Amino acid sequence: MPWAAPVSAGLAAAAASVLTASVDWEIPPLAKVAVTGAAAVLVGLTTWATTEQREPPQQALPAPGSLPPDQWPPVPEHFTGRAEALAELREVFTERRKTSGLSPPLVVSLYGRGGVGKSALMTRFAHEMAGWFPDGRLYADLRGGVDAPVRPEEVLIGFLRALDVRLTTDPGGLDELRKLWLTWTKGRRILIGLDNAHDADQVKALIPAEPGCAVLVTSRAPLFLNGTHDTRLSVFSEAHGVELLARLAGGDRVVDDLEAAKEVVRLCDYLPLAINICGARLATREQWSMREMAARLADTRRRLDQLEVAPTVDKSVRASVQLSYDDCTGMQRRLLRLLSALTAPDVPGWVAGELLDSSGLDGADQLEALIDAQLAECSGTDQTGTMRYRLHDLVRVFAAELAEQDEAERRRAAIERVLYGYRRRAEEAAQNRWPQDWSKGGRRSDADGQVRAGDWLNAERLTLLAMIHLARQLRLWELTWGLARAFCSLCHSLRAYWADWAAVAELGCEAAAQTGDRRALAIALLDSASVHGGLGLRERALEEARRALETFEELGESWWAARAMRTIGMTLFSDGHLDRAQDYLIGAITAFKGEEDLWWMARTQRNLAEMRMSERRPDEARELLEDALEIFKRDGNRYSEAQTLRVYGEVLAAQARAEHRAGDLRLAANLFTRAGFSLDRASEMFRQRGELWEEARCLRAAGEVGDPDNGLRELDFVRRAEKILVALGDSWGVARTAVSAGRALARLGRIEESERELRRAVRGFEELEDRWWMARSLRYLGEAHLDAGGRGAAVEPLEQARDIYRSLGNEAGMRRTLELLRRAGP
Repeated sequence: MPWAAPVSAGLAAAAASVLTASVDWEIPPLAKVAVTGAAAVLVGLTTWATTEQREPPQQALPAPGSLPPDQWPPVPEHFTGRAEALAELREVFTERRKTSGLSPPLVVSLYGRGGVGKSALMTRFAHEMAGWFPDGRLYADLRGGVDAPVRPEEVLIGFLRALDVRLTTDPGGLDELRKLWLTWTKGRRILIGLDNAHDADQVKALIPAEPGCAVLVTSRAPLFLNGTHDTRLSVFSEAHGVELLARLAGGDRVVDDLEAAKEVVRLCDYLPLAINICGARLATREQWSMREMAARLADTRRRLDQLEVAPTVDKSVRASVQLSYDDCTGMQRRLLRLLSALTAPDVPGWVAGELLDSSGLDGADQLEALIDAQLAECSGTDQTGTMRYRLHDLVRVFAAELAEQDEAERRRAAIERVLYGYRRRAEEAAQNRWPQDWSKGGRRSDADGQVRAGDWLNAERLTLLAMIHLARQLRLWELTWGLARAFCSLCHSLRAYWADWAAVAELGCEAAAQTGDRRALAIALLDSASVHGGLGLRERALEEARRALETFEELGESWWAARAMRTIGMTLFSDGHLDRAQDYLIGAITAFKGEEDLWWMARTQRNLAEMRMSERRPDEARELLEDALEIFKRDGNRYSEAQTLRVYGEVLAAQARAEHRAGDLRLAANLFTRAGFSLDRASEMFRQRGELWEEARCLRAAGEVGDPDNGLRELDFVRRAEKILVALGDSWGVARTAVSAGRALARLGRIEESERELRRAVRGFEELEDRWWMARSLRYLGEAHLDAGGRGAAVEPLEQARDIYRSLGNEAGMRRTLELLRRAGP
């Protein structure tokens, strides 16, 4: 079997194509300066000092089938100066490489006033050092200079997804995410950039423990992190400021009037951001002399000094932005003001066209004009290959002040166009990812479309969340509901972004209630039930699904009613109420068949088969699964087929064990072989698709086959499954795998080790408040003691299991536990 390969090989394979799964889920030209005389010395020397570079270290090739993430934005085209700062950073990094592997990771903090060029320096140095970090280069704008800085949890989720970590279950809060982060950075060399940090608390959890990693942080104030190399970045020197101006505006103009160039730099307070903006204006205004630029800037400063200046915008930056803004066309000014009204961290280019109510091409042209004027900037290329754009936070504040003067209705209409544009794209991605979630017999989507949909969500998650909240803030309820619906569908299909999924599901319910659309509210309730069920909040999930079912039945929405029935059935099943659950699952199967939706019918049959297995009715389970397999094979649903093959292997294993107990060893051997083949095939299908979590489930199932001739190998399968689930942060899956380990050890006669594993499972399920699996773990423990001849030791766990089953009203579990207690009695 391919399971004999190391888990690390599985991790590498998963990193190759983690989003290629289907949708059957359970539970984002330099100007050359020509100078003469003293000006030549001034400009030429600074150019030489800035552009001198050391040969970068050779970058290791990525592992076969994998591509390390590279999220850093491009180096600013006209980067200049900072030779001393770059040399200092190189020295710090070089010295660290000489230290032992026991050192903590290198953390370098660059701090200084807004607009001083911290981000540009960090980006420039990061690209120079890229070859030292072959396992990836991660970047996040923490937005510490705005009212809503990014939470560290959001950054960690984004970084883990970039490393191809499939968070198929809710990893929990910041502490749990931090543990995952430490696990997945162990043994790797990754360069991490944290731009615009607000304070140390925003950064601490993002620092890995691996000595091969390094972190670059920028902030406006020192962060006082332990072990950090802190560098304060001051404003430019006059020479560097003139050099930057020359690169942008042309060396001849600087040479022609060096004193005026110095005056421009002085009026910009030697801030690179302000100098960039002024230089960009000169570059597009060849008729302006350097003296005229200085005069205009001085006049702007005088005008602004008469006004009350907001403390959030540096006066020099405000003056340079005002000057550049005044020189823009009316359309460019409007675009800048409208961009400041969007609370998103960055946006793709099509947003400009929607804001201006023009074509995408025209909008992109105007956006490029703002970039040429240094009023907007490129934030890099996302996972879909799309270029993204943002405003410097100081420019955003300036533009937002002016936006208040715009006609409110026009501004609102522009924002609505962007929101509708996001809704269209989100719904298209969601339907490509999981068509069956959107309509009866949903159209098939190819694997490439499913991958693109996952990449789109990863690239747009934070921006899409900002758009949902913006729609709610504007009380655009129908838009809020539509955006929330698409977001929930994408999260459900990917089993990702659990905290965001839960929060957006709640917003979807609120928006649907505000619209008065009962059907929309019922759909939102079903989305909410799905995420709450996955989070273990089953009582809430059950109540929401029942409310949805009642509404769908009243509206005559039979297809949606069938889906609500299935959700209720699965929630009851997960809580151990098998007798009640089967009625809903059978009802849903019948309803889907009546609706001629064979995909949902087959999926629900697989769910019912899993329940029949829990009831020790493998023959019925096998019949249900064989029918479902035919449907999935015929329709080409490879992911659904693989999931069903896993359950089918478990059923064949149960039948094999029964035949072995009955004494038909030949038939039992045949069934054991077929079970292994089915699980092997399912595992390989998941491995090819990069489905690490599903592969772990197959490994665990292979460890539960119970072949008496294969005990040690089965225990190894379980151990490897647990390693994967620990790396994925699946605490429920880890507890469930402890059950498998306990049973495998019991079959090997290692009863003390078995008890430790089963007790560990009980504790895990108790922490997760999963009482049904607590009862099963206790029952298995009692059964293990009985099989080993320890009748006395079996009584206590069996009585505990009996009491839990009784409180749950689980008759099947009660019957089986009472049978074991009778065996343990005198």
